[in-house]
Amino acid sequence: MHYGYAGIFMLLVLGIVGLPIPDETLLTFAGYLIFRKHLSFAPTLLSAFVGSMCGISISYALGKGLGFLLLHKYGKYLHIHPEQLERISAWFARFGKWSLPVGYFVPGVRHLTAYLAGASELPFPVFALFAYTGGLFWSLTFILLGYSLGNQWDTVLNKFEDHFLPALAAIIAVQILLFLFKQRLFRK
Repeated sequence: MHYGYAGIFMLLVLGIVGLPIPDETLLTFAGYLIFRKHLSFAPTLLSAFVGSMCGISISYALGKGLGFLLLHKYGKYLHIHPEQLERISAWFARFGKWSLPVGYFVPGVRHLTAYLAGASELPFPVFALFAYTGGLFWSLTFILLGYSLGNQWDTVLNKFEDHFLPALAAIIAVQILLFLFKQRLFRK
């Protein structure tokens, strides 16, 4: 971890905003580096927490500033239609604040929940309470996971590498099948 705490902060800001950065892997590895005494616990957690706060706040601001404009304009490429946006907005107004802390633990969802919170005009204090609490628990969970893995990190990494390509192929195959199934439903 050549850039240390600043690197953790910056990567999490960018990853939470939506760049393809493996946030959970970064935090887990940071926990491992704490175990190895290359990093300290408190500054690592603080860097991760503040990075996640900044990133999710940027996503919220983008949603507040752009609203559903981008989703209306580009939603068709994601198979999102105006009726779905209305349902999403209604659902988010009712349950959205709870999706913020839970969304952290679902890769890809945390970016969308913050954007939707802004677009749905969720008041910032409510957003901050739920999103920042979720960010703290999310950061703490993966840092502690890495710390608890300790010397098993290499074993876990090797097993991950062994199963990564087959798992990726299975995920892609399922996505293709779902796409084909949706296309068939829309044709009828």
